[in-house]
Order: sequence, then C-alpha cells, then structure tokens
Amino acid sequence: HRLMQQVKACGFILFRGRTDPHKSFLLMKHRDRYDLPKGHVESGESDLECALREMTEETGIPADAVEIEPDFQYRAIYYPQSARLNNAIVEKTLIIFLGWVDSHTSITTTEHLGYEWFDWHPPHHIQDRTIDPLLAEVSTYFGN
Repeated sequence: HRLMQQVKACGFILFRGRTDPHKSFLLMKHRDRYDLPKGHVESGESDLECALREMTEETGIPADAVEIEPDFQYRAIYYPQSARLNNAIVEKTLIIFLGWVDSHTSITTTEHLGYEWFDWHPPHHIQDRTIDPLLAEVSTYFGN
C-alpha cells in the first residue's frame, strides 16, 4: 500500500485585550462552520512564515501588527479527505500560533463570509474537532 500523503497547515488564533480582563479571540466564518486564518505551507516557508502569510491574506492584518506569544504552539494531527487530492485521506498536521492584536485592528475578509470576535470565557463549545481542543490548550496556557 502507498504511504499516506502528508500535508501541513499553519495559522493563528488572534486575541485582543492582552491587558484587559475582557479578552476576545477571532474566528473566521464559513457558511456552516468557523475556522481560523490558516493555510498550507509553501515550499521554502517556515511554519511561522506560512501562518503569518495566511493570516495577512485572510484577515488583512499585517504581520508587524501582531505580537506573537513565543511560548505557545498548538499542534494537532488528523486524517481528513483532501479535495485537492481526489478526496484521498491524508495525514494533516495543523500548527497554530497565538498572537495579540490591538483592539482597534480592522479585519478585511477575502476567503470567508465574515468573522466574529468571541469573548474569552472558557470552557468554550464552538466546534469539537478543531476549535475546542485549541481553546482548551490556550486556556491551560493562560492559566484559566
């Protein structure tokens, strides 16, 4: 049997309100679900370069407007069907960085129907497979 193709996607969970007790985080809206600004790594790109490029492409936020949390990185491996590969099952590694933006940061969507800032009050129940495990790990990292 052939080895399963491996793909990697990197992205960001963005927060605002770092010094404020009322933090919020950004999710992008699709028709039937939420997502993070993320995408596939291009050749020669580091994980962080990919995450920053995708974030800028999908939100309009420039890389230099984000303060990256150096000690946080979420990694997950799952096995979705890939539309790009005739719906073959692939091994997908997802790497998410955490960044802080100014509360007045404006968002320009390009690939999503819209976006939403969610108030931070864990535990969150938004999407069990992708978003919730990430938010649980962020909660542990923040110590709340």
